[in-house]
Amino acid sequence: MRRPQHPDRGRNDSAAAPGTPGDPPAVPGNLPAELTAFVGRSAELARLTEALASARLVTVTGVGGVGKSRLAVRAAAAVRPPDGAWLVELASVRDATLVEHAVASALELTDHTSRAPRQVLLDRLAGRELLLVVDGFEHLVDAAASFVRELLLRCPGLKVLAAGRRPLGTLGEHVVPLAPLPEAEAAELFADRAAACLPGFSLDSLDGAARADVLELCRRLDGIPLAVELAAGRLRALSPGQLLARLDDRFRLLRGPGRDAPSRHHTLRTAIGWSHELCTAQERLLWARLSVFSGPFDLEAVEYVCSGAGLHADDVLDVLDELLAQSVLAREESPTGVRFRMLDTVRAYGADWLAAMGDTDRMRRRHRDWYMGLATWCELDWFSPRQEAVATLVECELPNLRAALEFCLTDPEETHLGQYLAGTLWFCWVGCGRLAEGRHWLDRAVELDGGHEDSRLKALWVLGYVAILQGDTVPALSALQECQDTAERSGSAVAAAYATHRMGCLALVSDDMPRAERLLRSALEAYRRIGELNSNVLMGQVELAMALAFQGSLGDAVELCEDVRRICEDHGERWTLAYALYVLGYAAWTRGEPVRARELVTECLALDHTFHDLLGTVLAVELLALFTVSEGDAAEAAVLQGVAARIWPSVGLPLFGSEYFGAPHALCEAKAREGLGDARYEACVRSGEALTTDAAVARALGRDRGAALEGRQRRPGGTPASYARKPAASPAPKGGETTG
Repeated sequence: MRRPQHPDRGRNDSAAAPGTPGDPPAVPGNLPAELTAFVGRSAELARLTEALASARLVTVTGVGGVGKSRLAVRAAAAVRPPDGAWLVELASVRDATLVEHAVASALELTDHTSRAPRQVLLDRLAGRELLLVVDGFEHLVDAAASFVRELLLRCPGLKVLAAGRRPLGTLGEHVVPLAPLPEAEAAELFADRAAACLPGFSLDSLDGAARADVLELCRRLDGIPLAVELAAGRLRALSPGQLLARLDDRFRLLRGPGRDAPSRHHTLRTAIGWSHELCTAQERLLWARLSVFSGPFDLEAVEYVCSGAGLHADDVLDVLDELLAQSVLAREESPTGVRFRMLDTVRAYGADWLAAMGDTDRMRRRHRDWYMGLATWCELDWFSPRQEAVATLVECELPNLRAALEFCLTDPEETHLGQYLAGTLWFCWVGCGRLAEGRHWLDRAVELDGGHEDSRLKALWVLGYVAILQGDTVPALSALQECQDTAERSGSAVAAAYATHRMGCLALVSDDMPRAERLLRSALEAYRRIGELNSNVLMGQVELAMALAFQGSLGDAVELCEDVRRICEDHGERWTLAYALYVLGYAAWTRGEPVRARELVTECLALDHTFHDLLGTVLAVELLALFTVSEGDAAEAAVLQGVAARIWPSVGLPLFGSEYFGAPHALCEAKAREGLGDARYEACVRSGEALTTDAAVARALGRDRGAALEGRQRRPGGTPASYARKPAASPAPKGGETTG
């Protein structure tokens, strides 16, 4: 390694160091030479060098092992000023009074007088232009911040690049948070370090399964460079697949990068443990309790779940802010506001501490309680103007809702709560396009005996509903029959009404329209008797309208859906409104009103896509394809049928296997094939199948069709009527959807 050059040497106004004539002048500084390849981080490096050009104090922050030191040294080498870049490593300094001694030592400044080291540094650096790289200061943050502030005030040519797990907190500081590596760069780093112990190793040399294992390994390790490098070192004895299988005990598995690494980086546990040592008792307690969360979480959840027993609710915000400052947590913006996230590796460390305290079960129950309450509130608020906000919130909270479900359904004493939660989330499974996931949780829930009849009944009718929409009629019938029989024996009028309703829905998709009409009318009458009014009740009215329309009673069907439409306007309900518009659009087309039909179904599609409701989306696309071929555009109709063909496998049995629901599709296909010929029709279908969902919906809505509809007859105003939003009424007197 090149001998460091003193900051007083190598300048034009100083005597040159001895050397061979013709040698380039030595560059001042003590930056270490790189012993391994620097992988990725091009954007971060550019951002850091740009920050150094405009700010005198720049701090790189991030979790332990994320690569702060390596990036800081690389950036310092790129912007080396006239008097050089000098690395000061403070990790091994334990006494705050020795900070200036460490800086003086790194700069090779010696002074045998009685002057204080700080004064010596200030005097010697006052006229210099150099970059001081201060690494590993977090355990001495107050002393380091005070010293850096004075240096910057007294030495105008000095710049400081700090690297630590928290900011210095000094005026004028420019903070650059460093995130883990993205998956592709983490895999590249893994391959580079693996090649050092297994010559010839490369990602290209791996088969598909092994390459997938490497990518999954990097993802599970959160893209933390230290963790990835330690994992690569294990390839001497383990394959990528074996590494992945052992990753549940990551702290024991990932150790030993070699003698050259700092002691705090010898194992993944010591890297994370270094951050843990820097925390106060309350910060460690909150860290451990936060490990029960899965995915991002918000402040309100933290204040409820993590407060108490050593951490008052009023103190949670301040303690959480400190964990943010120390890079234990990351802050992120979401559609629902500010949320916080903990890397899985950091979470695992906290979970170990929580288990050691014997507090895991209690904290998981508190976590469960919060998300049970959240699901109950969301179910009630689904029937309100906040419906879209509820859909967005549930999407953000899914990881924690899954964790709550898993906890309930793996503990016999919590089974009934798992059944209740799986049933309460019906609006997520059905209304937000998650039928398959809902089926998974509901199947698990009803297989267990929780000893609470009401919870099981709700899970049963919701399971029947989900299975119907998937086209899985036998399990649907079994669940609904059990629900109905049990409800009649126990006198549960609410569960009996929901079971009858879903039996009618099953008859509807099974093409038994008279039976569907009879059961749906019976269910709606039962709902009126018990005072139930919510999205499910309105959907029953829409389904009755479908049964009537398929039997030719278009007038009655339209009257029912217009009534639903008025109620939806009063309550701000939009999800059921979309299905009412679907029926109204079908009726308008049947009655020879193609422009009106397109307007109604286009609005239906836009609403369905807002809620990610794939069933509603694909039904609307099927109708729009029929409208399009009737307008003379057979090629575009075939493309839309291709779009529908791509979506149906994500829903279930295409068109429920129903002749009634399938009739528009069959008619459209016949007309399109007649106009295009089989070969071109199938080519257009394939092009539709290649579209993403967003692109497909945009196309179906006419946004990408250019002038295809230009000049066609339109109603005055040209767009569907907007719907007034009025305040939602109070929940139904019997408790709304939660009573089901």
